[in-house]
Amino acid sequence: MLIINGTLITNTSPNQILTDYALYIEDGKIKQIGPQNALLAWHPDAERLDAKGQYVMPGNICAHTHFYGAFARGMSIPGAPAKDFPEILAKLWWPLDRALDEETVRLSAQVLLIDAIRSGTTTLIDHHASPNFIDGSLDVIAGAVAEAGNLAVLCYEVTDRDGDARAQAGIRENERFLSRVQDGENVGGRIGALFGLHASLTLSPTTLDACRAANTTNAGFHIHVAEHEADEYDSLQKYGTRTVDHLYNHGILGPDTIVAHAVHTDTREASLLAETGTWVSHQPRSNMNNGVGVTPVESLLRAGVNVCLGTDGFPHAMWEEARFAYMLQKVHHRDPRRMAGDVVYDMLTTNNASLAAKHFPEATLGTLEEGAHADIIFVDYHPFTPLTAGNLPWQVIFGFHERMVTTTIVGGQILMLNRNLLTIDEERIAAQAREAAPALWERYEANVPS
Repeated sequence: MLIINGTLITNTSPNQILTDYALYIEDGKIKQIGPQNALLAWHPDAERLDAKGQYVMPGNICAHTHFYGAFARGMSIPGAPAKDFPEILAKLWWPLDRALDEETVRLSAQVLLIDAIRSGTTTLIDHHASPNFIDGSLDVIAGAVAEAGNLAVLCYEVTDRDGDARAQAGIRENERFLSRVQDGENVGGRIGALFGLHASLTLSPTTLDACRAANTTNAGFHIHVAEHEADEYDSLQKYGTRTVDHLYNHGILGPDTIVAHAVHTDTREASLLAETGTWVSHQPRSNMNNGVGVTPVESLLRAGVNVCLGTDGFPHAMWEEARFAYMLQKVHHRDPRRMAGDVVYDMLTTNNASLAAKHFPEATLGTLEEGAHADIIFVDYHPFTPLTAGNLPWQVIFGFHERMVTTTIVGGQILMLNRNLLTIDEERIAAQAREAAPALWERYEANVPS
């Protein structure tokens, strides 16, 4: 396939804005980039995809999400509003995950994959929980990913909060799925796997050690850390040490592990995260919504921590997430100089791509260059000031919007063309989700503590 008549944004280092250039895709990768007239002459018989003057750039990557949370939209939460994040977990998320069954796990993943395709997010790192449907749950999500066509990294959330039997089942589900992916049953290379953990405050040292021992493939872990002060206080009370130190002592940190949030980490914890090469995913919209505080992103970056951007189950609008990351530090510190746009853009592009590439090593992700995975979006953006490689971060933060994405391609497969979904039936899935939601909401309400 030959992509023509687009302006290329390469997201390479240094970044380039290329006009009158074309992309030639073969076997799911970018085979050639060059002047359009030359590529047309070299590939006269190639299928042509006309970008019609739009920007052509790499698809976005989400470093942390929860497909299982889709049915929370519009749901009524009984009783008085939750006063803090521990109450939000107890009144919303834990009763909801207990209400999920096989059908709603599948539908929840599908509706958020549709959202990702429409938002131009081609790769997602998910963190799943459904304590009444554990065995095979990751296969169901992998099936939804296969149908949609995205790239995804999956794991199951091990926790002690639902009893030892379910904790052991969660461990087995991670073991089984990791082995499946390692053995090549990965939907044509579109599925990766991590070992999922909820958080230190719901995991005993015995369970942590069991997870470490069960992780025979030496995959990274994916765990929430210090999203709220309660995680730190719990660790200090039980173990006499802060959360990151506690996880370090149990062998959970490392260059393949993702720590979500890290809102209430201190200087020594930042050093441990940097020394071990552990990744941190930052979710500003979720943190604001839950009132948990502001992640010290600039301090973590200065300490040498790899900080990425995720959504935590919010819509997979990564430019919007970058916008909130850019603005939140400014209002928090009451200083408009904080959190420069190019720093945010590097988190969104370079850091997210480097993290995702650990799970898809067969090709470069997140750039337009020869040999890279052909994960590409068309953006119908019409700037009224010159767009350059130097000012691109601020053009994205203040000008780009997900509704401008018209075409989404993953591995050379067109998932959406001119805003029409090609791999997944949005109307059918939305209707099925609306039909399933009332019964799920009833099960949810039965689980809410009085």
